[in-house]
Amino acid sequence: MQQGRVAGAPSSPRSAPPAAMDHQPKFFENLSGTGKAIGVLTSGGDAQGMNAAVRAVVRMGIYVKAKVYFVYEGYQGMVDGGDNIVEVSWESVSSILQVGGTVIGSARCKSFRTREGRLQAACNLVKRGITNLCVIGGDGSLTGANLFREEWSGLLEELAQKGKIDEEAVKKYAYLNIVGMVGSIDNDFCGTDMTIGTDSALHRIIEVVDAIMTTAQSHQRTFVLEVMGRHCGYLALVSALACGADWVFIPEYPPEEGWEDSMCVKLSENRARKKRLNIIIVAEGAIDCHNKPITSEKVKDLVVQRLGFDTRVTILGHVQRGGTPSAFDRILASRMGVEAVLALLEATPDTPACVVSLSGNQAVRLPLMECVQMTQEVQKAMDEGRFVEAVRLRGRSFENNLNTYKLLSQKKPDAELPKTNFNVAVLNVGAPAAGMNAAVRAAVRVGITEGHKMFAVIDGFEGFARGKIKEISWGDVGGWTGQGGSILGTKRTLPAKYLEKIADQMRTNNINALMVIGGFEAYLGLLELSAAREKYDEFCVPMVMVPATVSNNVPGSDFSIGADTALNTITDTCDRIKQSASGTKRRVFIIETMGGYCGYLANMGALAAGADAAYIFEEQFDIRELQANVEHLTEKMKTSIQRGLVLRNENCNENYTTDFIYQLYSEEGKGVFDCRKNVLGHMQQGGAPSPFDRNFGTKISAKAMQWISKKLKETYRKEEGKVFANTDDSVCLLGMRRRNLVFQPVAELKNETDFVHRIPMEQWWLKLRPLMKILAKYKTSYDVSDSGQLEHVAMHSPKEAETGAI
Repeated sequence: MQQGRVAGAPSSPRSAPPAAMDHQPKFFENLSGTGKAIGVLTSGGDAQGMNAAVRAVVRMGIYVKAKVYFVYEGYQGMVDGGDNIVEVSWESVSSILQVGGTVIGSARCKSFRTREGRLQAACNLVKRGITNLCVIGGDGSLTGANLFREEWSGLLEELAQKGKIDEEAVKKYAYLNIVGMVGSIDNDFCGTDMTIGTDSALHRIIEVVDAIMTTAQSHQRTFVLEVMGRHCGYLALVSALACGADWVFIPEYPPEEGWEDSMCVKLSENRARKKRLNIIIVAEGAIDCHNKPITSEKVKDLVVQRLGFDTRVTILGHVQRGGTPSAFDRILASRMGVEAVLALLEATPDTPACVVSLSGNQAVRLPLMECVQMTQEVQKAMDEGRFVEAVRLRGRSFENNLNTYKLLSQKKPDAELPKTNFNVAVLNVGAPAAGMNAAVRAAVRVGITEGHKMFAVIDGFEGFARGKIKEISWGDVGGWTGQGGSILGTKRTLPAKYLEKIADQMRTNNINALMVIGGFEAYLGLLELSAAREKYDEFCVPMVMVPATVSNNVPGSDFSIGADTALNTITDTCDRIKQSASGTKRRVFIIETMGGYCGYLANMGALAAGADAAYIFEEQFDIRELQANVEHLTEKMKTSIQRGLVLRNENCNENYTTDFIYQLYSEEGKGVFDCRKNVLGHMQQGGAPSPFDRNFGTKISAKAMQWISKKLKETYRKEEGKVFANTDDSVCLLGMRRRNLVFQPVAELKNETDFVHRIPMEQWWLKLRPLMKILAKYKTSYDVSDSGQLEHVAMHSPKEAETGAI
């Protein structure tokens, strides 16, 4: 392995990862896998991203000098043994990152449910010295693994009595360690925000919905879409939220008595508002409040009979399981795979079987059976008709999705809406980012529901100064969730040179609060407006910013709207480039990504695409590192993997430009490999928003508008008849921090900002940088200080209802 720079300790203080500030880093070098053997299997239904998890387990296992074995065809392969259990090498998992399904196969296995089957499986594992199992599957697969672990010592004793293994083997392989990763497109496992495959399944659903919407609009049709989810309505609920569906049926929240009338009234009202299509989403396990099934055909017949609308049914079926995994699933699975190996290395005979899970953007370990029991509790609650309890048990993220959908999908009659007499303006600032329109839609609809009059500002602060402001209604933002770019228009112009004109417009239109959706310019803009409060009373109103930029460089938030869509664009392009290289062989591609000085897209794109290197501004590099990378690629060309992929952030170094690196690689690799370069450019800002960006934008914006309502009530001066807010906490940025959504005064964020390079001083994703290097076969250091703590499921649901997952 080549020696890379120590990635866990970036060279300049501005880029030190958050953890480096508040604890003594703990590195995994003292965890050795020498003498250990790890078996990896996929079981149950397949899910996109399983291969990324398998790849990470294999490479991390080999990296720590353990032996790693594929167990083909799940538990069936473990029972059958022979060629189904095979030791693998680093190259065995090359080129599987972008492949859907599972390359090691998955099967439902009846024989493993019997003691005889498990006895045979134990015999096959002991013969190869495998006492560490990494199981990727659903709750059934993981429950089976836990039972196997509990029976292990008894099984070994029985094998010894039958003479199949000796007493020494019984002592040497006395206990079995189990770590689970949940691979399930339904996201039906309690304890984790997202299971491997869910985000990719949402991509498939949203691609279909977007395509259907165009044809439905042409013919004024109603479409009933049936999505997977026999026991869990997550896919149906989140896709309904992402496409602005008219109605959704899920098993956890059956419709009330008389839903047929309510649904038909809503559909006809929408048509009366000039909406040319209706979308109804049905989970395959949807039920009514008497536990009777609601099928897509039943819904279609109802609409045809009652309303006479031209109605079609589309059942998505196994399309949802197929296709290439999304960037989110690849990164999630890679992180989980590495964490699973660390958990196996640290396991003792007393460690309970654990499942590696995601909370916000944190990898956590949870006791496997606690998660399984809670998952079973949900089903029990549904069977007994305790639906409110079922929703609560699904977790805060699910509950939040449901509440947000209910808030945004149906407009109350005007007579039922409160009247606050407050005017709230929404504007987009900075470069366009996919998901901005979903955020505007949520802001407008929540604002109207709260009783405010909503105003849209066209073309950012510049448009504001020119009086490009108009009232916007509930129906005006219909169909906005799936639109890319910025419908309102956005500009990078800052407000400083227009302060007087903006103040005039705020006075003229009696604007009582501002919601700004944008990137670093939006953050700077709020700082400028806040500073101008001394001179202009008009700016003494609540102001909130929602981060939206592909660069993901806004301080105070781990994620920005638009970054996930850009990351998927980069990943898709890298997949195609890698495919072209597989034909020509011995070729290295240099790819330049956007991001300004922020290396998020380059680093995470490299992790998702399986790149060999990523050059970023936050981790300075020199000619020696470039040389080491060339040597690394030269070695790689001697193996069966004869291609290379290198990502470079556009501003990572003013001298080592994309052209320079391309020429250097071309010269140094002469005779070994040839080189090509590709600048991705503005395609990273375009395209339809990903499901993550639609939902993150919708939920974060809804929460921001609720904060505005609260602040308006707090700061309204009755005697003067006006809003007056001039404290720091009335100008906030709503960002995602680790596991929660947090409102932070922009004045306080100044200390966390590198204004010269327009990046936060601390960036969480830098801790994932070594992951990319390890999976590309570089020797590096990996800070595992956040790993190792086994949490409990109850602790694991923070009160702040939001997650980094969708």
